[in-house]
Amino acid sequence: MMNGGRGGSVAGKVLLVLGILLLPLVIVGGCAISGYNKAIALSEDVDNKWAQVENQLQRRFDLIPNLVETVKGYATHEKEVFSNIAEARAAYTGAGTRAGKVKAASALESALSRLLVIREAYPELKANQNFMSLQAQLEGTENRIAVERKRYNDSVKKLNTYCRKFFGRMFAGWAGVEKAEYFEVAEETKAVPKVDFGTGQ
Repeated sequence: MMNGGRGGSVAGKVLLVLGILLLPLVIVGGCAISGYNKAIALSEDVDNKWAQVENQLQRRFDLIPNLVETVKGYATHEKEVFSNIAEARAAYTGAGTRAGKVKAASALESALSRLLVIREAYPELKANQNFMSLQAQLEGTENRIAVERKRYNDSVKKLNTYCRKFFGRMFAGWAGVEKAEYFEVAEETKAVPKVDFGTGQ
């Protein structure tokens, strides 16, 4: 009986020691899994927000051909503006990376602003019902783009902040997650005069 008691006591001590040794491993493993999953979740959120940005950019692209054709009917000599719009659309379509699409979208935004500003020189264009309708639709789209761009940039900030943290960088590396590009408004776009979407003369 005494030997059995000693054996049970030794086994209990061994289990206790093993438990003490394994507990940190379990905690570390749990933290690693949690950190890995967080990196994946943040990356997926950025991708989801970018998809929403692209949906609104596509709305903008769908409006452009009709808008350009309407303006051409009154301002045929504004060839540089039309050329810039065509080039920006082609650059966006051909962009193979998100950064490339952001750059092309910003260039298009700048060209569109110039297109809408020239309306001031053409009273007949300002009074054209089709142009006014397209202009109103574009204004709504631009507002949606601004909202989705902010949401996207907020998600990028969370991901990039996580990737810069000591353990976050390690977990992101394990998950194959990298920092994302912000969707910033290009400096040349900021310099363009503010577009007045009003219909007042």
